[in-house]
Amino acid sequence: MARRGGSGMLAMIAEAQRQQARRQEEQRRAALAAQRRFEREQREAQRAAAQGEREALKAYQQGREADAARRTAELDERVAELRGVLARGLSGRAFRLTEAQGAFRPPPFDPGPLGRPVPMPDQNHYLVPPLTGPQAFDPAARAQWDAQAAHARARFEYDWHAAQRAEGERLHHLAAYRAQYDAWVAENHRLAADRAGQAARLVAELDAGAPAAVADLFETALRSRSDWPEEFPLGCEVAWDAAARELVVEWELPGFEVVPAVARVRYVKSDDRESEVARSASERKALYRELLAQCVLRVLAEVYGADQRGLLASVVVNGYVEGTDPASGREELRYLASVTVRQEEFRAVALDRVAPVDCLVDGLRGRLSARPEKLEQVRTGRQAEQVGGYAVPSAGAAGPDLFTMDPLEFEELVAELFRRRGLITRTTARSGDQGVDVLAEDPDPVTGGLIVIQAKRYRRTVDPTAVRDLDATRVHHGAKKGILVTTAGFGPDSHRWVEGKPLTLVDGPMLLALLHEQGLPGRLGGGPEAPAAPAVPPWPTHPPATAASEDATQVLPREELDRPLPREDRTRVLPAPQAAALTPGQNVVLPAAGLSELSVRFASTGPEADLTLLLLTEDGTVRTDEDFVFYHQPTAGGGAVTLRPKERRAGGPLTETALVRLPELPRAVQRVAVSVNMDADSTATCAELGRAELEVRAADGNSWSFEPPAEPGVSAMLVAEFYRHRGEWKLRAVGQGWSDGLAGLARAHGVDVG
Repeated sequence: MARRGGSGMLAMIAEAQRQQARRQEEQRRAALAAQRRFEREQREAQRAAAQGEREALKAYQQGREADAARRTAELDERVAELRGVLARGLSGRAFRLTEAQGAFRPPPFDPGPLGRPVPMPDQNHYLVPPLTGPQAFDPAARAQWDAQAAHARARFEYDWHAAQRAEGERLHHLAAYRAQYDAWVAENHRLAADRAGQAARLVAELDAGAPAAVADLFETALRSRSDWPEEFPLGCEVAWDAAARELVVEWELPGFEVVPAVARVRYVKSDDRESEVARSASERKALYRELLAQCVLRVLAEVYGADQRGLLASVVVNGYVEGTDPASGREELRYLASVTVRQEEFRAVALDRVAPVDCLVDGLRGRLSARPEKLEQVRTGRQAEQVGGYAVPSAGAAGPDLFTMDPLEFEELVAELFRRRGLITRTTARSGDQGVDVLAEDPDPVTGGLIVIQAKRYRRTVDPTAVRDLDATRVHHGAKKGILVTTAGFGPDSHRWVEGKPLTLVDGPMLLALLHEQGLPGRLGGGPEAPAAPAVPPWPTHPPATAASEDATQVLPREELDRPLPREDRTRVLPAPQAAALTPGQNVVLPAAGLSELSVRFASTGPEADLTLLLLTEDGTVRTDEDFVFYHQPTAGGGAVTLRPKERRAGGPLTETALVRLPELPRAVQRVAVSVNMDADSTATCAELGRAELEVRAADGNSWSFEPPAEPGVSAMLVAEFYRHRGEWKLRAVGQGWSDGLAGLARAHGVDVG
């Protein structure tokens, strides 16, 4: 399972191109606004000059009426744009990785009027006709002619010098315009080269079956389109469940304010003012609901349209806005739409002919807020944070193979796992357990209660009937929660079944992560057996296992379920926090207790590499150049991020450490990018680094490590990032880079590199 939330390199390049298109559109709109201001000023001038002049006043009023009509037309165009979000998306080309690998083909340089030289004055046009006849011998006429000829020569020289100055200015502006064009072409060639390189790498990773590449592919597809309305946020987080072949997309929706509150504008002659006619609340709400449905359907269309490899069995889209909880007043994510769609269901829908709301709610059985303008939430499907998000140990990690473990020992291991997580647990007798493998009690006096746990050692996807059976078992025993633990995975039907129910599904990778988080052994196939370890303490002691199958269901008497758990087992000593190794694309939630100070240490042998950090806003750029932390600028954020000098111990690697205090960062800082770059004066690449490792250690003792990939041709790499997510801080391992070193890294994040 893999996740992506904006760190994919292809997605970053696509975002840069989309921002470039937005800037061009902003320039166009600014020019249009300036023109309108000029026209309004003209109208005001006309009004001032028209006092007492009936015809001039009439012209002024007609101009004001035209202004009001134009504003009304703009409002109508805006509504048409919002109604056409889905149609515009369907009319665009589907994302193809092969196109991302193509070269940039710039349009030919067109200087426009600057390409036309300033015409030089023709001296023949300044000649004074010669005197003829008797005038040629008249001294007075001759003197007059001489004066006219001198004036003509002076006029010619003046015009010639003026034309020369104008031509010089033209050539100057032409050279500047050409330099801008050349810089634009060079930047787009660079972006195209980076995009092609990343696309080729992504294709190779997809061919190798890397789960993180799948999330990267679809995130890039979603971010590559630039034809969304300009002010739409377009934030997204993508997670991929390889076992279920299900993609989960968290998509940021536009707020209610994008729907114009004004329906039309009219000019009131009597008061000489413009009056705005409000759009009805019901019409505005209906437009907004339709817009949200269009956004969700368009995301589905773009994701399935990009699936040329047939990877997707189903897609979950959860649409949210950032808003204020009316009950608590806190800022949070409010989910306004959600849908889970199988591929065959989606292919059967003709999106170009549907009513968006009816299609989403009735046709695809999705959920859409009845009052989205009030931020009334809907129950979501599976969320991205429920996919992946765990540091899964390698398959070769030491420990018993869970696939071949004795069924009773597996149940004991699961019981010990939840015991170490703070529950009071016991396994049930094999005879008569009534579908319950582990009985747990949450001792909290307010939120506690009985929990039933089933443990299934499967190699294939768990059948949805097992999930439904768990729910029936939970109800039968009056438990507050049911947990199904397996060594395999769950399909989309299982995840849909648990929506809104007090059930939790723990698949194989999640189980491994939880085990290793608590210092317990275990692996899923492969790897050596662990040496005889401190075994999971058996409680109660079971008789020797018989030939019962691993999924045998037996009946536990009701009185056994109701029996209070022994007091001596209510207090357990938790193990010390264990380090966790991350792989590219994985992320973890940072415990709140450890945020006060994080130590970020990069160690390597071979060529010297520099550790750099960038404090980034929501759009992935720095606020100012002072948010760039490197050896010449070792602090940022008022001391919240500090870079320490390098250290090298005898015979050891070169290390560089930064201290990061996430709670002290300004609210505008949403991400902290942790990068390494090679010396700009050398030709070394990240592939030449030896024993490269990034270690993050929290104040509470938890630690995580990541070994960045050895990438030839990459001289600066985004190794990891801290980012805010729903009121928490998370750590994500990345491992993607730039071929043009520190300059490319800085430029990609908005730092002025000159």
